[in-house]
Amino acid sequence: MATRFPLRIGILGAARIAPNALILPAQHLPDVQIWAVAARDPAFAQAFAARHHIPRVHANYAALIYDPEIDAIYNPLPNSLHSEWTTLALRNGKHVLCEKPLTANAAEAAQLAQVANETGCVLAEAFHYRYHPLAVGMKGVLDRGELGHVRHLEAHFCVPLLRRNDIRYRYDLAGGALMDLGCYTINQLRYLAGAEPQVVSAKAKTSSPQVDRWMEAEFCFADGRTARTTVSFFSTVLLRIETTVRGDQGEMRVINPILPHRFHRLTVRNAAGKRSEHFPGETSYTYQLRAFAQAVRGEAPMPTDATDAIANMRVIDAVYEKAGLKPRGT
Repeated sequence: MATRFPLRIGILGAARIAPNALILPAQHLPDVQIWAVAARDPAFAQAFAARHHIPRVHANYAALIYDPEIDAIYNPLPNSLHSEWTTLALRNGKHVLCEKPLTANAAEAAQLAQVANETGCVLAEAFHYRYHPLAVGMKGVLDRGELGHVRHLEAHFCVPLLRRNDIRYRYDLAGGALMDLGCYTINQLRYLAGAEPQVVSAKAKTSSPQVDRWMEAEFCFADGRTARTTVSFFSTVLLRIETTVRGDQGEMRVINPILPHRFHRLTVRNAAGKRSEHFPGETSYTYQLRAFAQAVRGEAPMPTDATDAIANMRVIDAVYEKAGLKPRGT
């Protein structure tokens, strides 16, 4: 199927994240159009489409994927459903922007990567923060050597999730704090370090059997650097979203690297003194959607592609195993 522009995107599921992650950004991008939606409840899909001025509603997910007028799919379904529906979309010639984490485990991610390679379709994992100027600024501090030799990295993502019936508390849907929040912190460590970490230790607190509401993990890199992540849906620390990197000549602390368009602050302390930076611009979702359209046009690959997702899921699987829990989908 030839890809046309504006790029027509169909949404699998009327998810709460879809308006901010896709629909509103598309309003600022003339080469992207939200074309259709499908949900388990057709009435809900109809209401969602009317509210967001989406021209077409399909009776089910498969019908949306088979629509020949759709060029790409946005998949915000529960984690356990990412692999099945993304595979079907790729097999039907659709490019896919899939919410993080890409799959329930590394084996599924490897299978999706193979399908994407066979079909030639773009497959991207929606780590939107990576496309914001803040992420580039963070990496630039390290690449310029402002902290000297990096010794230690930390990433914390703790937000309250008090609805115990939320799908993110369900093991059968590949839920857990590490899956929903830890995928971000692990991705940050890998991105900033420019290397793959080894899991040294991990400990979890569970809300139900196999479902982590809190997870802390320690890592090391081949060159001796160390790292730590802490994530939680519910713990003594209700809200903490920050990343810190310490070197032998300075420290960088970043407040809210995950949703930088809402608020963020990058602070560097070294021999030159202390400075704070703010990176204005569009929402991270807008940058991401623009990058996705550019990747479909063949202008530039997306850094959060299937290969990167496999590496991220390998670390997530290893953390679960170190914590004495089963990787999701196993």
